[in-house]
Amino acid sequence: MKSKQTVLILSAVLLVLAAIFGVYYFKNREAKPTATTAAGGEQPVKLIPLAGAVADASAELSGTAWHGDSLILLPQYPERFGEGDGMLFALPKQDILNYLDGKSTEPLTPTEIKLVAAGVKESIPNFQGYEAIGFHGDQVFMTIEAGDGTDMHGYLISGALSGNEIKLDGSKIVEISLPIASENHTDEAMIVTKDKVLTLFELNGADLNPQPAAQAFNFELIPESSISFPHLEYRVTDAAITSDGQVWVINYFYPGDTDMLPKVDPLAQTYGEGETHAQYDHVERLVELNYSDSGITLTDAAPIQISLEKDNARNWEGLVLLDQRGFLMVTDKFPGTLLGFVEMP
Repeated sequence: MKSKQTVLILSAVLLVLAAIFGVYYFKNREAKPTATTAAGGEQPVKLIPLAGAVADASAELSGTAWHGDSLILLPQYPERFGEGDGMLFALPKQDILNYLDGKSTEPLTPTEIKLVAAGVKESIPNFQGYEAIGFHGDQVFMTIEAGDGTDMHGYLISGALSGNEIKLDGSKIVEISLPIASENHTDEAMIVTKDKVLTLFELNGADLNPQPAAQAFNFELIPESSISFPHLEYRVTDAAITSDGQVWVINYFYPGDTDMLPKVDPLAQTYGEGETHAQYDHVERLVELNYSDSGITLTDAAPIQISLEKDNARNWEGLVLLDQRGFLMVTDKFPGTLLGFVEMP
């Protein structure tokens, strides 16, 4: 009888200890810097359907920017559309808001913006298309990628938008200094501030780019002193800036780009990975930085990780802010032309 009571007491003690251990284990597990606790989880992409020529994967969109209340969509190769130097596209902001607010369910058809770029393509050896776009009033800026293999060159060109036409000034093309020689990599992101244009190189990882920097130009395309930029793993494919200097960049990794794999991803190490980022190899996230005259720096905010699709790395190459609601992004031809909205957490 006494032995039986002892067994029962020991069993009860073991159950209590197991319960205490369970509480301790789960509390500590939840305290880890996972995306659920530190980064607020992953944000889904709400796709906005497009119609017309821009909806085809051949549009290969490479940049976006606001011009007033019009979202300008830049194809890497505008000459694929229309005659002459080709077309860019524009979507009214209100049409985008109407779709997001459920006031419309129809695909959005952009209007065409004629591009006049006489002699630009012909004047640049191994021209590989346009990569980024930005505006200061009606003045437009675009980056151009050119090269063969690791012999790459980036350029900045200026022009003006009037009505439904963008006219580039072929006499205002300046070369952008590249920090390293890397196959098919130039400055794919652009920020236009109140007094200058900043271009950002694609690769800024600690093992790839020893001294990342934003290249600066005034509105006459005269180079100014470069501005420091933080080490950021993977690719930087576009950027957007607010009036108070808050900068967001697209930070993207395609699993096939094994040369970009870092030994350590500091952002993932600090803030953890969301559910799909922990499962899949690709990376799709938005990273917050701060711009000042002394440099561009990472903030303490966790990256906004975008919910991933299995075996479908979406190459986001264009980014703008949509008021305080969130972000609009576009892809190039992988996996097709997509316009997506990501809500601000």
